[in-house]
Amino acid sequence: MTKKRFGSWEDAVCWLRDQPDLRQLVLDAFYDDPLISAADRYFGCAEWAAISRLLHGRVGKALDVGAGRGIASYALARTGFAVTALEPDPSSIVGAAAIRKLAVDSDLPIHVVEEFSEQLPFADASFDVVFARAVLHHTRSLENTCQEIHRVLKPGGLFVAAREHVISKEFDLEKFLEQHPLHHLYGGEHAFLLKRYTEALEGAGFARLVVLSPLTSPINLFPYTVETLRKAIVTKLSRKIPAGPLWRAMLGSNAVFGTLLSVAEHFDNRPGRLYSFVAHKEPALGGVS
Repeated sequence: MTKKRFGSWEDAVCWLRDQPDLRQLVLDAFYDDPLISAADRYFGCAEWAAISRLLHGRVGKALDVGAGRGIASYALARTGFAVTALEPDPSSIVGAAAIRKLAVDSDLPIHVVEEFSEQLPFADASFDVVFARAVLHHTRSLENTCQEIHRVLKPGGLFVAAREHVISKEFDLEKFLEQHPLHHLYGGEHAFLLKRYTEALEGAGFARLVVLSPLTSPINLFPYTVETLRKAIVTKLSRKIPAGPLWRAMLGSNAVFGTLLSVAEHFDNRPGRLYSFVAHKEPALGGVS
């Protein structure tokens, strides 16, 4: 996409926002200003709606790991949690300072801590929920991060790791990095085998691990929704075989379309495709989750 390289993520994002032809990428990544409008758009999107269903019935304290600009911290706070946003980058555009301003502008309970996830500065069993959006594949130690998250969760607590890049073979990593639209600007991207994620989570002590696959979860589909993905597939098929009404009729059933996506996932080996993980910490002896 570009040969430019930047010394900070803030510089890379500022350059990105100045490119008229990349406006949609900026919007899809929620890098646009004003930040409170971007955060509100995230709160209203299909991805967060799916995450909200996973959090339904849970209350208390939430930790947003690798919070970035704070869009998920904002969504968690609006959902009713007292939020701690963990973000090591001090940036006023893509980091801790941006989150602090967002908290003030929105008058929401978001406390910011500038630290890394591999050694969390919190006591054991501090949080009811831990959330991480596109964070685990950036960690310096996946295993340490999962262990620390498990440690700071209360018994019966929930960890949601959303939108993690997965590769099928180790040599797919280079291809993924070459194709990634933002890696060329600053670096820092990575991807792991699916087994590496699940082993790190299970090894940390998590139980009842649920893996959300790329084509069937709204969390992983974003910026597509099921409907926009259906339209895109119909358009693509119609270009090859001009029978739009037929394709629309065939794929109009949610059951049929869902079955098609489930079958397609068995053949989906795109380097860097997105998975999400829902992991539970065992409740205390005699307790309930």
